Amino acid sequence: MGKLFLVPTPIGNLKDMTFRAVEVLKEVDLILAEDTRNSGKLLKHFEIGTQMHSHHMHNEHKTVDGIVKRIQNGENIALISDAGTPAISDPGFLLTRACVEAGIEVDCLPGATAFVPALVNSSFPNDKFVFEGFLPVKKGRQTRLAMLAEETRTIIFYESPHKLLKTLSQFVEFFGEERNISVSRELTKLHEETIRGTATEVLKHFEITPPKGEIVVVVKGRD
Repeated sequence: MGKLFLVPTPIGNLKDMTFRAVEVLKEVDLILAEDTRNSGKLLKHFEIGTQMHSHHMHNEHKTVDGIVKRIQNGENIALISDAGTPAISDPGFLLTRACVEAGIEVDCLPGATAFVPALVNSSFPNDKFVFEGFLPVKKGRQTRLAMLAEETRTIIFYESPHKLLKTLSQFVEFFGEERNISVSRELTKLHEETIRGTATEVLKHFEITPPKGEIVVVVKGRD
């Protein structure tokens, strides 16, 4: 029987790729990639010639069983996402669960993920925290925010640039104007920055300076 490898890839800076990740991707029989065009650039940079197949949120329900059978027949397969660690707000959970249920060994390599540096950078307590990922787009969004308003642990969100102002406005509404917030943008990339302040201050900043790039929002828990 083969093995499933979950391999983190850089969130921006290619130098964050680990030696072990490159080694595993060169040695496995197949790489499952969220976007083969995007991952193709990464593999080319590190001279990795392993065959790739597409594995993303739109096809993972249909392909999981076939992948499990291939691993059971002796193939070693690696899963990567476009950036960061697979299954963290990316495809990976369904395949991992199916492999575990089938008695297949799963090996998740340590490596890049966006929320950890954003959390540490925030200067908020990080001994206990809640990772929320992306908020619901419509249904359940306000209910979720009302519940999180009472959370005393540090809260971490992912957000897209075009939705950031709406989200920050809702943080002002649900968490209060003085709740401390840290927004990290373009982590590990050339234009990386972290903006810290009250909910109102951070909102005003991005009203003046439109946000761009990948964004992690960290909210201090309720006192």
